[in-house]
Amino acid sequence: MVPAAPSEIAGVCNRVAGQASIGRVSRGSLRRFTHAGPYVNGYDKAEPDSRRISTQAVCTAIRDDIVSGTFPPGGRLIEELLARRYGVSRVPVREALRTLASEGFVTTRRHAGACVAEPSEQEAADLLEVRALLEPLGAARAAQRRTEAHLKVLRGLVKLGQERARSGRTAELRPLDDWFDETLAQASGSTSLAALLTQLRLKIAWVYVPEPPLRPVRDWEVRGTLVDAIVRGDAERARSIAAARAGRAPGEYRLRRPARPGRARNPERTLPAAASRS
Repeated sequence: MVPAAPSEIAGVCNRVAGQASIGRVSRGSLRRFTHAGPYVNGYDKAEPDSRRISTQAVCTAIRDDIVSGTFPPGGRLIEELLARRYGVSRVPVREALRTLASEGFVTTRRHAGACVAEPSEQEAADLLEVRALLEPLGAARAAQRRTEAHLKVLRGLVKLGQERARSGRTAELRPLDDWFDETLAQASGSTSLAALLTQLRLKIAWVYVPEPPLRPVRDWEVRGTLVDAIVRGDAERARSIAAARAGRAPGEYRLRRPARPGRARNPERTLPAAASRS
């Protein structure tokens, strides 16, 4: 799940979202009714909403719940329960599950229907290799195609990140990390590349435990250097810095859960009961 933007730059990020298609579908509007209302048979039911909820919004919400672990690997994804959870009909849920299957978050099993995918160790390692290939390309494209709006957000994020890192407020860096990477992807000027980078980032967050940065001050200095290269339009320098950022050894990542050795142990698991939310 992509956290909300820090309050200091929320307005700027939202303006860029409108200008440069930086996604924000489920960060506020969908969440307001996704988990609102009373519980029904162990699953939260949304209050009626007069707005039409798009398949994309439902897809984003299901994906977020998969990445966060709300729907565990191997768990069944039952259309009727999902429709009730998000307050929609089964049609957008069915379409969303097809999209998520094409992205690798969902699989379809005989006699079980749609289930949350269970990536193998090799598949998890492949994510890091693909990241090392795509992120440098995205940074180089950003140096060539970024807008002033993107630069404003990137500079603001670097400033906040450096301040937080120097003051030891490392717990606040994760939302900044996510917004930096998402904005950088959108700055590439390629809808397809940005979508791939965003999906890749979500899959890595799904499969691997987010480790706290060992040198947060240095990490944000590197981001600042990357933004400087993008400002200058220096594509090769931006590519080089991004490659170094993405080139962490696989051993530095810890799998969130044991990788799948074979078939799911219990393919009949259903959606977990939604936890009570304040």
